[in-house]
Parts: sequence; C-alpha cells; structure tokens
Amino acid sequence: MIENLTKLLPQEEPKYENPLDKEYVLRINHLKTYYFTSRGAVKAVDDVTVWLKRGESLGLAGESGCGKTTLASSILNMITPPGRVVSGEVWVDGIDVTKLREEELRREVRWKKVSMVFQGSMNALNPVYRVGFQMAEPLMYHYGIEQEDALEVVKKYLELVGLSPAVAERYPHELSGGMKQRVVIAMALILNPPLIIADEPTTALDVVVQAQIMNLLKRIKNETKKSFIFITHDLSILSEVSDNVLVMYGGKMVEWGTGDDIYLNPQHPYTQKLISAIPRVHVDVDHLEYIPGVPPDLISPPSGCRFHPRCPYAMEKCKHEEPPIFRVGKKHFVACWLYEKEGERVADLQKLLEEEGL
Repeated sequence: MIENLTKLLPQEEPKYENPLDKEYVLRINHLKTYYFTSRGAVKAVDDVTVWLKRGESLGLAGESGCGKTTLASSILNMITPPGRVVSGEVWVDGIDVTKLREEELRREVRWKKVSMVFQGSMNALNPVYRVGFQMAEPLMYHYGIEQEDALEVVKKYLELVGLSPAVAERYPHELSGGMKQRVVIAMALILNPPLIIADEPTTALDVVVQAQIMNLLKRIKNETKKSFIFITHDLSILSEVSDNVLVMYGGKMVEWGTGDDIYLNPQHPYTQKLISAIPRVHVDVDHLEYIPGVPPDLISPPSGCRFHPRCPYAMEKCKHEEPPIFRVGKKHFVACWLYEKEGERVADLQKLLEEEGL
C-alpha cells in the first residue's frame, strides 16, 4: 500500500556526489554536540561516529542523559538552545546538515530526507488545529499541493496506520494516546523520507498499546524498506526491531554492532549490565542486575573512561586514559581497555568504514 501512496507525491530522482551515499542513508563522523551553560559546556554527544545503510535499522540504547535524543536532534540539526553542533559531519541522504542554514534545513531536509516521531505525541500536535490540516501542511509547504488534495492524501496515510479517515476532522484532544501516536507516525511518513527516527515512541502508553505501536512500526519497516532509528533505554524493545545497536554512555559510543553481536555477545561491561537487567519470561532469575552509582556529570566528566566509577572491572588505566575503539568482530566495536590485547585497535573509525564499507 505504501508504494501506491508515494506515487501521489512528485517524484524526485536523487543525485549523489559521493558514491557512499548511494549505499548509506546516514553517515555521522566524529560528531560533537554541546550545550553551553553558565556552568560550562555539557558534552552531550562527544565524538560519535556511526553509519547506517539504506533499508536497515539502528537502535540507540543507554540510560537517560546518555546523549541518545541529542544525537537524534543533531541529525535534524534541530538542537534545543543553548546547544549546537561543535564539530563533525552528519550526512543524511547525501546532504551534510551541519552546513545548512535554518531555511535550507526546513526546505530540503526536515521531513523530506529525515523525519521524527517524538516522545510525547501530544506535545508534537498543535491543540488548536485539526489533525488533517496538521498532516496536510507539509504537503502544501513542500510540494504546493492544494489543501483539498492534500487532505485526500492525509486520509490514505491515516488508513495506513490503522485509523479511520474521519480522524482527519478531529482535534488532538479528542484522540486517545495510542491514536495520537499513530497520527504522529503517519505525519513522519507523509513526505516519504528515506530515514525515520522514532524517539521513545511507546513512552506513556499502556502495555497493550505499546505492543500495537511496535507492531505497526515493524510492519511499516518491512513494507517500506525505509531506514529507521529507534531510541529507547529498553533493550528488550530494540531486540525486536533493530538490525544494528549503538550503546551510548555519558555522551560516548561504548559499543556498536549487529543486533546479534550486542544481545548474544555483549563486550562492554555497561552493555552486559544493561542486558542482565532485562527480565526474562522463560528463565528463572534469582535477582536482576543493576548498575550502582549515577550517570556522570557531562560538564566535568570523569577522567579516562567515563564508566570507570561504576565499572566492576575498572583498572588503574581506565581512570586516567580514555579508551580507544577496538574491533572485536567484523562489525562489532567496543571502547574498553579490557580488549586491548585481543581486539584490533581502530585509529579512525570513519576511515575504516570508508575503506571496508561495513
């Protein structure tokens, strides 16, 4: 059905200057995004490199405050003040969004190249406009489609996410939480972007509705072959929808690999603790693991490895030297001194990805 809907929009043939962009919908290289406060710079994202192939999905995992949402906001170059991208590149469908002005971002990138399903659907919807107009507005702005024709497209997208076309005439407050979340998902799809970011899409929903929303996202992913980024602190959710998983801690990438690598063979002590804390339905568990301590202060983070104050395997070296990235599998990377001997030290992850096309 989604293929038929995309035919309703003007077709644009993409042109890529870099051959890598034909294979990768997203290339983030050495990204640093800081929030500048009176107390100092909050290093929310600090030197993160990650690539995503077309048609694949990436899960971002970690505790609250580890930099997941800031990384997603950087992809849209829509960082809340006083934050800004300090250095690095973010290539989305062949465009480096860090180099564009606000007007260019609105016209060329947001919702055309990458869209976002926000945490709180009620906050993403304007309470004084009907749902149909809010969904139709991007079509009118980007493609100059008349409002009446745009509303017809909107109704088809509402059906795609399991809602009645009559929902277009309602106001957000007239919808349940699950219905609002479906509306926001339809809004993210309506301009047919190649990349969609879902930031905690099941937050504040009950368990039954959570399952319905995740099943909807899985169906859309399978039908459209689009690339998705799923953000959550719940690794059990990511296991269902993500081809690759990036684990973040204190603004840093601590582990990145395929879903099987992360779930079946976690290497970083932080990742191991996160997975051990997931309740198992069919396994007898005497006690759930937990991580003692609190996340680091990102204005003045700990020296060396940022996880060392909470790590059960911390060595003296961990306290003073920041760990580089070690390769422990074909596409499995970990930033931990424990793998200094058995892992392959990666001097520049961006260069390795360019050479090997992982």
